[in-house]
Amino acid sequence: MDELTHYLQTHSSDELHPSELAKLLKDLDESTFSEAVQHIPKELIADIALELPDRYFGDVLESFTPQEIAESVSDLESDDQTDFMQELEELDSQMAKEVFQELDIEDQADILQLKQYEEDEAGAYMQVELYTADLEKNVYQVIKDFSALRRKNELENIHYLFVTDSKNRLRYGIGLDNLLVFNFRKSLKKNIEENPEKFKPVTANHHDKISEVVQKFQEYDLTSMPVIDDDGVLLGRITSDDIYDIINEQATDQMYHLAGVNDDAEEDDNIIKAGKSRAIWLFINLLTAIAASLVIGLFEETLQSIVALAILMPIVASMGGNAGTQSLTVVVRQLALGDIAKHDAFRTIKKEVLLSLANGLFFAIIMGIVATVWFDKGIMLGIVIALSMVTNLFFAGFFGSMVPLMLKKLGIDPAIGSTVILTTITDIIGFFSFLGLATMILL
Repeated sequence: MDELTHYLQTHSSDELHPSELAKLLKDLDESTFSEAVQHIPKELIADIALELPDRYFGDVLESFTPQEIAESVSDLESDDQTDFMQELEELDSQMAKEVFQELDIEDQADILQLKQYEEDEAGAYMQVELYTADLEKNVYQVIKDFSALRRKNELENIHYLFVTDSKNRLRYGIGLDNLLVFNFRKSLKKNIEENPEKFKPVTANHHDKISEVVQKFQEYDLTSMPVIDDDGVLLGRITSDDIYDIINEQATDQMYHLAGVNDDAEEDDNIIKAGKSRAIWLFINLLTAIAASLVIGLFEETLQSIVALAILMPIVASMGGNAGTQSLTVVVRQLALGDIAKHDAFRTIKKEVLLSLANGLFFAIIMGIVATVWFDKGIMLGIVIALSMVTNLFFAGFFGSMVPLMLKKLGIDPAIGSTVILTTITDIIGFFSFLGLATMILL
């Protein structure tokens, strides 16, 4: 609390940053959190509520009236306003209605416009606040108008000037660095005509998948991207700060999915909801483990005859599982980044198989020598574990790369269920190859 108070006292209202305040609030215990929120400038409440993890959202707002919350929401950009209202609706639909009614008509219209899009569409992430200029406008006047709006804080994060025609259709995009070297006495059209291709903007259709927009940002190193409708009319823009958030969310989703965890459930404080989500995947894993145990049961007599096999068996399965997970993780991440083209599947599988096979040969020699020295069973036991390790790592590389590629082909998130499928395959192949070879060679 003292650190938060010091920060508020040593910074003017213009210097206060929501992310810094959110960081300080997270460090407080429950008993002082509500009291500390009361000291935060009311105009920053909505911004801070979005910066904090979802579990804090209700705690931040509980001490404020719908009118106070609405005043804070009105200071947000349109995309953040929409995010805030959607989260508030999930928390308290009645309060959300009251806050919405307190907003001015323009803000209400913006929120309703953005809410019509699906969660994975570009339009759901755009800001409708724009500064546009007509082709015939004089450059000096454009800069003068832009400066006036910026001094009034009516525009934020502006790096790009959108040039439209009389029907508001997007024609060109001009970076501010280029605008400053234009001939100020000429119109935008006259300046652009000297090199029109240079100012052709990279655009997103409002119904494009947001994952495709993220790839465009990365490919073209953009700071913002105009969003247009099917007729080319400019609707809004997506900025890089939103793209950073999306990339972080996608990375988090992948990590959770690979572990068989639901990201929405984990962000919720409800233990039953999170426990249920985890239990589903644990139950699936239990069934796959039983399947692997059934394979072991087929070779019960072999295990009773040679106890050393029971000691060495987990090594084969573990090495296969880890090698497969390496391939799986690499392929899932490359798919997310768009580094694997549609025709590139064979090259990807080939690379992972060769890598796994090379490692399999290397560690097979090591483990073969260790098993021969460790147990008084002769060199044949070492040959058995070496062969089974090569076999298992070969299939680990193959299925570790093929499973996510196959799921992607079927339109399923490659991360979902991949680990469970792969673990089952490597366990069954590892146990079957090891115990099968032992039965044929040692008995």
